[in-house]
Amino acid sequence: MTLQLTKKHNFDVVFDSQKIFRLILEAMSNPTRIVNISKYGDDSVFLTVAMTLLDNEVSFNTCGNETLSEEISSLTLAKRESLEYADFIFASDINCIENVKCGTLADPHKSATVIIRNDGEPACQLTFEGPGINDRAMVQVTQIVYDAVTLRDAQNYEYPQGIDLIFVSGAGELFAIPRLVKAVQ
Repeated sequence: MTLQLTKKHNFDVVFDSQKIFRLILEAMSNPTRIVNISKYGDDSVFLTVAMTLLDNEVSFNTCGNETLSEEISSLTLAKRESLEYADFIFASDINCIENVKCGTLADPHKSATVIIRNDGEPACQLTFEGPGINDRAMVQVTQIVYDAVTLRDAQNYEYPQGIDLIFVSGAGELFAIPRLVKAVQ
């Protein structure tokens, strides 16, 4: 009798995590630049990002998605936490943005990073300015990106507070709008 083991996820925790982390860093350093992480993971972009960014020293929330919460918890050993205290939030919609932590004036880096599922076709236009953008960047975005950025910017966080937004599509496209990058009229 031969025992055969199968892998649940096609993700190399060391090598794929390094490659994806570099791509996420590129996206955060160059707001609105789209990178593709699809070749480094499996079918769940949320799990791919979670296995790259989370470990047992951070917390997360999945906005009620218990299946995703179980998988992230077992794969990363990160702690589940309420929206108000979670370091990373994985969301399929933008309803949670108003309730996440935005850091403090002394520790603005202790804000949340919200990873939002972004499927759909570009239907709106936004102009961004801030760190990583020369002058201004005008981009076509989906309605969920438009709504998320508008809702986040309406919070009027005191500089340098805010929340980082990372948008991922089912096709593995990822781009970021860091907390200090704002949409302008």
